[in-house]
Amino acid sequence: MEYRKFGKLDWEVSALGFGAMRLPTTGGPPASIDEPEAIRMIRHAIDQGVNYLDTAYAYHGGQSERLVGKALKNGYREKMRLTTKLPVRMVEKPEDFDRIFNEQMERLQTDKLDFYLLHGLRAETWRNVRDMGIIQWAEDKMAKGLFDYLGFSFHDEYSAFKEIVDDYDNWTLCQIQYNYMDEEFQAGRRGVEYAAGKGLAIIAMEPIRGGKLSLEPPEQVAKVWETGSVKRSPAEWALQWVWSQPEISLALSGMSKMEHVVENIAAAERSGPGAISTEDLSVIDKAREAFQGLIPVSCTNCGYCMPCPNGVEIPRIFQLYNDATMYNDLQTAKNRYSSDSPMGLKAEQRGDQCIECNECLDACPQTIAITDWLKKIHAELTPGE
Repeated sequence: MEYRKFGKLDWEVSALGFGAMRLPTTGGPPASIDEPEAIRMIRHAIDQGVNYLDTAYAYHGGQSERLVGKALKNGYREKMRLTTKLPVRMVEKPEDFDRIFNEQMERLQTDKLDFYLLHGLRAETWRNVRDMGIIQWAEDKMAKGLFDYLGFSFHDEYSAFKEIVDDYDNWTLCQIQYNYMDEEFQAGRRGVEYAAGKGLAIIAMEPIRGGKLSLEPPEQVAKVWETGSVKRSPAEWALQWVWSQPEISLALSGMSKMEHVVENIAAAERSGPGAISTEDLSVIDKAREAFQGLIPVSCTNCGYCMPCPNGVEIPRIFQLYNDATMYNDLQTAKNRYSSDSPMGLKAEQRGDQCIECNECLDACPQTIAITDWLKKIHAELTPGE
């Protein structure tokens, strides 16, 4: 296993981290984890040198932490560093900090965590828990030895990322969505550089974009991969791009099959400084361009069309549809379009709420036929229509 610097800590982390968000299931809802197989996968990863394991309160309907607690019995807890996360969206009052944390410790069957993260921070949720006293609460817990280090995972714009980093001097780590298709998304490359300059360990989550970059690529992209100097799977191209950047401490992968674990560990063993050539980094740039050439709606997410007077989330709708087309994954787009989850859209934000006032048409610098696209996308992404 290749190991890398972890921010300011005198400890090296495995290039690959195990994310317990997409564990194998028995075919039912997310909570129906295939426990024997999931435990086998986690223990195999640890046996092969993976020393960072990440879970969260809400993963798998609350069952991920319980599964991780079982997997880390029989001496496995001592072989790795464990992270879980506080679901900040569920916090309504300061008393919720202890209530949730105590439940997590019971689920995980441990009396100490290595890292504790504030989960999925946005500007609004950060200010909410900050003003409730989350920093003092966390420092009290660290002083009592209940966890060693505080960090956060993040889903918002760069300005919010910078605000959060600057608001507390003792962050140890941050998790951001980062892959070769999302180099400028949310915190993006600017966030990587800013956090690294502050000495934070940086964890790239979604390095394979939720599995989309591991799928059989469209013909235009497949032809680009064939020009690489080394034959790699689409997933390894994505992982090696992340690992090529020295500021990144590890790539965190949610693996749902043993073959994913085996393949990703093998890829991690091939990672390291200079493991991917400048020429092959150029190949990745060309693959990105090929993917982007498949985008049906030429939205640049400039935001000039916003706010919509009727509350339609125009850029987010276009992003969902463009992703569905680029990665041939219409089902995920349908699920998110009709979901009130953090990654989804509320009913009042969807395309059928457009009243064709045409204010967005006048504002769009790309001259996109926005109202026509909203009708088309709503029809394609709404179940039963």
